[in-house]
Amino acid sequence: MQPIEAITAPLLAQCAGVQHGFFTRLGGVSTGIYASLNCGLGSGDDPENVRINRGRVSQQFGPQQILLAGTHQEHGKQVHIIRSSEQAGLRPKADGLVSAVPGIGLSILAADCAPVLFADAGARIIGCAHAGWRGALAGICEAVVEAMLALGAGRAAICAAIGPCISQTAYEVDADFERNFLEQDSASAAYFAPGASAGKRQFALGPYVGGRIARAGVGRIERLDLCTYASEYAGERRFFSFRRATHRGDADYGRNISVIALA
Repeated sequence: MQPIEAITAPLLAQCAGVQHGFFTRLGGVSTGIYASLNCGLGSGDDPENVRINRGRVSQQFGPQQILLAGTHQEHGKQVHIIRSSEQAGLRPKADGLVSAVPGIGLSILAADCAPVLFADAGARIIGCAHAGWRGALAGICEAVVEAMLALGAGRAAICAAIGPCISQTAYEVDADFERNFLEQDSASAAYFAPGASAGKRQFALGPYVGGRIARAGVGRIERLDLCTYASEYAGERRFFSFRRATHRGDADYGRNISVIALA
């Protein structure tokens, strides 16, 4: 079995008392189209394999293992605040989590959407967001920031890291897709480029998410700029990708997990 692989953002790595990881698909027990670290509770994978994979992720945060908290993601802007360890086992309908409770790993699942991890290390408040295009357009990242502020975080003290997501060259869309953004803000045109096919456009999801977070007044932002669709590692696909699975005609796809926790 390959070792589990977690990518860290240098910005968050500087945050004292905060642990995090953007996990690749490597190092789990799932097989077939889910090989190998599929952490998607909503996938068609064997639930026992998913349980083992999620346990392996928890073990990366210390010998006592963190409590891994997640949500039933809906591509919206709902944020759930976890105020006690007892609430970590809930799976509310939301696309963002915020907490100030140590030992709880706030997690996001994605397979092309942008996972975003937030931390105010001084206030010891963390958050995460699942920012697909719908959620990003709806304001999920701003909603996470506001929930952190409600717990006592400082806007300028918050650091945000945008993890692996689909790159602009791999994200071809149609004109109606682009219109959704332009109708909200004409400046969003900066995140679109001509597509390879006639009448198509290419959307820069990661930079768009970063721009939204910057306008929310967050102190520091980092983008990892790793493409879930195209990135390889040792000759293997490094991340699960919904779009790649669709192009191949796969019946389902695995989910990458990203986690942040207070030590």
